[in-house]
Parts: sequence; structure tokens; C-alpha cells
Amino acid sequence: MRFRVEWAVLGLLAGALAAPVTRAAEPAPVSPTAAEVDAAIEKVKVDPNLATERTIRSLKWDLDEEDDDSKSGIPSWLRWIGDLFGWIAQISRVLVWVVIAALIAVIVIVVVRIFMGGRNLGLAAKFIAPTHVQDLDIRPESLPDDIGASARALWDAGDRRAALALLYRGMLSRLAHVHEIPIRASSTEGDCLSLAARKLDAARTEYVTRLVRSWQRAIYGGVTLDTADVHALCAQFATQLDPTPQQTPAQGHAEAAT
Repeated sequence: MRFRVEWAVLGLLAGALAAPVTRAAEPAPVSPTAAEVDAAIEKVKVDPNLATERTIRSLKWDLDEEDDDSKSGIPSWLRWIGDLFGWIAQISRVLVWVVIAALIAVIVIVVVRIFMGGRNLGLAAKFIAPTHVQDLDIRPESLPDDIGASARALWDAGDRRAALALLYRGMLSRLAHVHEIPIRASSTEGDCLSLAARKLDAARTEYVTRLVRSWQRAIYGGVTLDTADVHALCAQFATQLDPTPQQTPAQGHAEAAT
């Protein structure tokens, strides 16, 4: 028992002696400066988790159009028209440039077509004579070599309609195959006269006119022609319509013009 009391007394004395040493070893508390306090406050303000206010954004459907119209006093359809004109005003410059580009493209196309048309003018002007005009065969190979003499022989033999038909067919054949007058399969007597007058000289035009009028009077009008007039048409046929030494009948045109 005495041994235990002695050890207890020794323990108390050791604790009493160690206490001042421990308190002396601890450092004295230091107060922060004003600058350190301000820096700490700024850090707290910057930290979003410690801020006093927070901004949260969210989507929301605008279902109060009628309320907006009533507040502004302007109907929605009128505001829509105003927005439309504003949009048109914004893109007006683009529209102008688009129109200018389209006009330039059209002009370029027209110029190219005119240029190409001029280059192909010779090919386009090539005339293909028809084989028949109003059911009349005008192929050179279907006619006699001396049309005037053959027609006079028919007239003198009393076959006057055949004589006039031969003269008229021969005239159409010479106009198309020799003089390259653009007669079509559907051309009438008036059409032939109009086309011939544009290309033939005055003497040939006058002869063609006399022959056509004689044909019309006899075939359509039933008028009996004077033999002297018919003989004159037969005699003048070769000099007025036959090819000159520089001309040759275009017998290669077997395709009918359309």
C-alpha cells in the first residue's frame, strides 16, 4: 500500500513540473492583418458556392401573346406585316444583285445564240426542195427536158389542160430546184408568186405571174385561153426559167421539205 502511495506522489510531482514546460513550448496566437481579412473576403465573394445570390436560366413557352397584344396595343398580324417588310428591306440588296446576275445571264445566252446562229447561217439557209406541191409532182426527173416544146405539143394536140399543167409543174420545179426559192408542199399559187418576187428579177417575175394567172383562169375559172398567149408561154419558158450555164438543177433533193 505504501508503495502505491509513493508512486502516486511521484506522478503528481512529475505532472506539476512538466506543465510549465508544455505551456512555455506553445506559440502565442497571432491576429490576422486587415489586408489578409480583405483578401479572404474577396475569395469568398468570387466563390459561386458561397455567393449570396445565384442566377438560374430556364426555357419557358410564351403562351401570353394575347396579353402582349393587349399591352402593346398592336395586333399580332400587324406586327407580322411589319416584320415582313423589315425582312424584305434587309434582303433587298441581295435581291437586286440576284436580278442583275439573272439579266447578265440572259444577255450572255442571247449573244451566244446570235453568234452561233451567224456561224450556222450557211447551213440553216440550205433549202431542201419538196417533191410535190399541192399533189403536183415537181421532181426534175418527172419532167421532160424541153418543157416548153412538150407543153406546146400537148396544146396543139387538143390536150390543153395537160399542157397548162405541164407548164405550171415545170415552173414550180424550176423555182424550187434551179432558183432555190423556198416553196413548200402546201404552198399556194399566191405563196409561189410572193416567194418568187423576192428573188427573181423583174422579167422572170413578170413571166411567172403571167403563167400563174393563166393557170388560175383556165383551171379554176374555166376560161379558154388564146392559143397565141399559150404559145408565148411555151416559147419563153426556157429563157425565163431554165438554168443558165452556171446553174444546174438540184436533182439530188429527194427529201420533201416540211
